[in-house]
Amino acid sequence: MSIDIAIIPVAGHGTRLLPLTKSQPKEMLPVGRKPVVQYVVEELARSGIRRQLFVTGPGKTAIENHFDENSELIQLLRTEGKEELLLELEFERHTMEYFYTRQRRQLGLGHAVLCARPLLDRQPFVVALGDSIIGLNAQSDIVRRMIDVFEGEGAAATIAFEEVPPREVSRYGIAQPKGDPVDVFELEDLVEKPSVADAPSNLAIAARYVCSPAVFTRLAETPPGAGGEIQLTDALRSLIRDGKRVMGVRLAAHEQRFDIGNFGSYFRAFTEFALADPDYGHLLREHLEGLLAKPSGDLGL
Repeated sequence: MSIDIAIIPVAGHGTRLLPLTKSQPKEMLPVGRKPVVQYVVEELARSGIRRQLFVTGPGKTAIENHFDENSELIQLLRTEGKEELLLELEFERHTMEYFYTRQRRQLGLGHAVLCARPLLDRQPFVVALGDSIIGLNAQSDIVRRMIDVFEGEGAAATIAFEEVPPREVSRYGIAQPKGDPVDVFELEDLVEKPSVADAPSNLAIAARYVCSPAVFTRLAETPPGAGGEIQLTDALRSLIRDGKRVMGVRLAAHEQRFDIGNFGSYFRAFTEFALADPDYGHLLREHLEGLLAKPSGDLGL
């Protein structure tokens, strides 16, 4: 049976985006015409994931409201003949099921995944971070490819990876592949935030995982690390050390990852999605070109 459920961790406080995130979850920040987490949900839906379990925290009710069916709004749009806007609400139709549970304490990504354990039977699942978009304009099928590799290779887990500049490896969990890291490869180890000199590759974990139920068992056995946090990477390394197959799948060239983790990455993501807008992208491009043509002093720089 193919995988049809995903865990979407969205409980983080978003402190690096304050004050913007004081009363609004970072996963609900607009990027182009949609909030961040809607891109994640739609990506999963394209890969056949119809049941989506959000692991939330305090101040995250806006996410539940967004994915709740708004019957009054739907009826209003029908009455006014705004069918094109109804299509934009397709993500909230009856084909999808949304569930919610709480991570009551912020104890790491592994702990967030473990919070979902009571709601899942013994079945494999996807983990998709709710603050990371992959690909512009619905171009990514990375989750579908990961599921195919997971099932075809009999893997205990599959992880998405992206190439990053060598100078940035210290910010990520990095792959240590067995052999040459082609599009699909087996992992020998994962190295958390290595120095440039110690990094075994420049392939960084890219916010998407496919996991067997064994991952829950390993998470429950994983001792907390720095700050009392339980990390998903530690559980995956435990599987590798015990000889289980953990596979890596590389993002394709067009599958750029947009991590909405700080103002710099958020501004870049919003700009790229806005420039790609079919109706307004050309207007924004003209505006930016005009601004950049001015002397820097005129821009207050």
